[in-house]
Amino acid sequence: MRLFRSNLRKLVRRPATWVTFLLLVGLLLLVFVAVVAATAQETDAAAALAARLVVTFPQAYTFVLSMVLGIGGLLAVTYGGAVSGSEWSWGTLKAAVARGEGRARYVTLACAAAMLFAVIGLVAAFVIGVAAAAVGALVLDVSLSGLGDADALGGLPEQFGRASLAISMNTALGFAIATIARSQLAGIGVGIGVYFAEGIAGIFLPEVIKWFPFSAASAVVAVGGDVSFGGGGGAAVGASLDPDVAILVVLAWLAAALGVSALVTERAEIGG
Repeated sequence: MRLFRSNLRKLVRRPATWVTFLLLVGLLLLVFVAVVAATAQETDAAAALAARLVVTFPQAYTFVLSMVLGIGGLLAVTYGGAVSGSEWSWGTLKAAVARGEGRARYVTLACAAAMLFAVIGLVAAFVIGVAAAAVGALVLDVSLSGLGDADALGGLPEQFGRASLAISMNTALGFAIATIARSQLAGIGVGIGVYFAEGIAGIFLPEVIKWFPFSAASAVVAVGGDVSFGGGGGAAVGASLDPDVAILVVLAWLAAALGVSALVTERAEIGG
């Protein structure tokens, strides 16, 4: 626990943590500003009504979580890559090994700390998004009567549990990629490339790509066969896994990412 707490304190001070979160919130708020502005100027009654659904509760809960995961899924990959890459470029891993910390243990706990911050960011961004949706509803004169809908609120814990698993896996995968590359820039760049490549490949090979990490992450939060929330790269197009099967697949990818990070770190030459 000492080492885990140390990693948490370290990540609180790192710019990547705050830049990633502020970028997520900024993009989320930008979406709501664009939706409200466009709806207020819409002259077609049917189109305006459809646009108002974005800020109509309880449907707005689903939309906000969808947006947070859609944007946050990619940002989680880059955040994991930034955290892992900094361990190599800033020499913190070398310092930890020099003072006797186990390599595999250190890197696993560092990744776990990054995953925890990603989940905290997910929850905080969701709360901000719900507040933005409520403000948008007031601006567009939409009733807030559904804000306290019991069924919608009752389903949120399961959705958050599934979303947290998806975000954690994305973070761990970005962490593993940067660990292999031993570089922040290379890890982030490759992570983004893999994310979008999987999404594109999912159009042409949906039955194969649905087992890949980002597509499986999308399927995890598609409870009850609903449309994907967008936490991954390509499951929303074509075939996707059953949500409960996807949980097992995502857990396997998460374990693989942690294992690769630990193995690479154990075998790496740490000098200089």
